[in-house]
Amino acid sequence: MSLKEKLLSDMKGAMKQRDTLRLNTIRSINSEIKNQEISLRETLGDEQIISLIASQIKKRKEAAALFEKGGRADLCEKEKQEVTILETYMPAQASEEDLRGRIEAIIGEVGAKGPADMGKVMKAVVPEFKGRADNALIKNIVNEILGRAS
Repeated sequence: MSLKEKLLSDMKGAMKQRDTLRLNTIRSINSEIKNQEISLRETLGDEQIISLIASQIKKRKEAAALFEKGGRADLCEKEKQEVTILETYMPAQASEEDLRGRIEAIIGEVGAKGPADMGKVMKAVVPEFKGRADNALIKNIVNEILGRAS
C-alpha cells in the first residue's frame, strides 16, 4: 500500500471515528499533495510525499514555538498534536548514534579535514538520511565532528 493510499484510508477511518483533528490534518496533507502534483504535472511517489510531510512537520513545529512565545497555549497544543499525527507517516527515525557513526564514516570517505569541508559532507549525508533525520541535527553533528578534527 502506497503512502498516498494509506493517507486516504486513514482519512476515511478518521471520518468514521469523528476524529476532527486527525481528519483535518490528513486533509491538509492530501491538499498539499494535490497542489504539488498539479504544479509538477506528475503523480508524487512515496519519497516526495515523505519530504512534503517533513516540511509540514517543520512548519507546524515553528508555528507551535511562535504560539507558545505569544502565550497561545491552546493553538500551540493543537500544532503539537498535528505534528504527532504527521510523524506516524514518516519512516523510522535514525538514532543519534547511527547518525554519528555514519557521518564519521562519510567524513573519512570524502577526506574532510575541517569545518571548510562541511558542504562536501552534508552533500553525502543528507540524501542518505532523507526523511529519517532532521537536517538541523545532521548539521550540528557534522559541525561538532569537523570542529574536533581541525
